[in-house]
Amino acid sequence: MLYRAKRPQLLTIPEDKVLSGKGGAESMHIRGDPDAPVTLEEFGDFQCPPCGNIAVFIDELAKEYGPRLRIVFRNFPLPNHKYAREAALAAEAAGLQGRFWEMHDVLYLEQAVWSKADNVRELFDSYAGMIGLNLDQFKEDMDAGKTKARVDSDHERGDSLGVQSTPTVFINNRELGPNDRRPDGLRATIDAALKRKS
Repeated sequence: MLYRAKRPQLLTIPEDKVLSGKGGAESMHIRGDPDAPVTLEEFGDFQCPPCGNIAVFIDELAKEYGPRLRIVFRNFPLPNHKYAREAALAAEAAGLQGRFWEMHDVLYLEQAVWSKADNVRELFDSYAGMIGLNLDQFKEDMDAGKTKARVDSDHERGDSLGVQSTPTVFINNRELGPNDRRPDGLRATIDAALKRKS
């Protein structure tokens, strides 16, 4: 009996959905130079362990490539993760005070703790205090329509591109396969993209 493995169909972002450097930047979270030649766009879930693993490495890439790489993070909380949406709301609430990336980093760093907690709100409040947020504002923003709209907008973008799991990573609008989401694969893909741009 012959067996033929079905290869996953990798996604490409259509021309009309490609990110520009500036447009929609209010709800877009960018780390690095907004005009960098290479864009890494990640759809992540704060309660997803593989997302936590890749987040550490993506942060290293940001430092390593400097102005040649911009990183865009999109909230894509999965329904099977009990607190993923709450965590996304916490990150967005922090973002309204200009501290999205600080909350992003703390949520991944503390993922093993809050993922198993009974009251995640208390922990998220403590993280907000730890990164210097106005706590009353943070609590208000966690429940605000604007915060929920940002999470929903990211999720809708992911849905429109065919994203189904996390982490899903695009480099210059092309999805990376599972093997390319490892450190060496990510580096090789970024290097190839830089070569094409020069």
